[in-house]
Amino acid sequence: MRYGAHAVLDAAYASGIRYFDAARSYGMAEVFLAAWLEERGLEPGEVTVASKWGYTYTADWTVHAAVHEVKDLSADSLRRQLAESREILGPRLGLYQIHSATLESGVLEDGAVLDQLAHLRSSGVSVGLSVTGPRQADTINRALEVGGFDAVQATWNLLEPSAGPALAAAHAAGLLVIVKESLANGRLTSRGSVRELGQAAGTVNSTPDALAMAAVLAQPWADVVLSGAATVHELTSNLAALALNPGSATIEQLDSIREDPVTYWETRATLPWN
Repeated sequence: MRYGAHAVLDAAYASGIRYFDAARSYGMAEVFLAAWLEERGLEPGEVTVASKWGYTYTADWTVHAAVHEVKDLSADSLRRQLAESREILGPRLGLYQIHSATLESGVLEDGAVLDQLAHLRSSGVSVGLSVTGPRQADTINRALEVGGFDAVQATWNLLEPSAGPALAAAHAAGLLVIVKESLANGRLTSRGSVRELGQAAGTVNSTPDALAMAAVLAQPWADVVLSGAATVHELTSNLAALALNPGSATIEQLDSIREDPVTYWETRATLPWN
């Protein structure tokens, strides 16, 4: 597993990728990433290393576990998980993010959490948040009101583009905008069943995943677009998006596949854990 992860990281670095995103709840992601950085002799500043706090991984490498992770966005959780991330990543940790913030979680109103994040930020580590759910835009806008964040990470894809205006506002405010789930957890790949995307990909001699990612890259506010590739083959296919210029007409044509945000997130909740 570690060697497979390092192979993907090597391929990403060789292709020019310099941003790497992990989380406390991504199994051994931080450990694998830290070992790769050490073995390749990459110093702080040569790449951007980001991680997240707020979920604890509980699946013990079992895909069909009853519970894969437990969410806790309390100040105690931040204190504990930050110490764990720093123990593993050391001075290479450049960005630390709230994992899946929502308005309902109350994390953006928690003074103890915000104070800790401000202290972390004053030490030189950038602070961000990832958001989730049909009210992503509301959460982003509230984070902009609260202030103290350097980056925001959100889901934006051809099926669920509702956070676009809020992400544009975050970009205009100077935050780094990171897009996750650009392939809708596999729904916008050749394994998915979005017929219109497959047809459009064929017209530009590409693949569904590359076209879907190219649509994200075409957004003027998108600073970093995460791949999430698990193999070198998947990464290579995703990277084809960099050479693809689908044009506004193709992207507008695919506007027909967008879903209502509530429907999208309900569907996402039913997808198998991977």
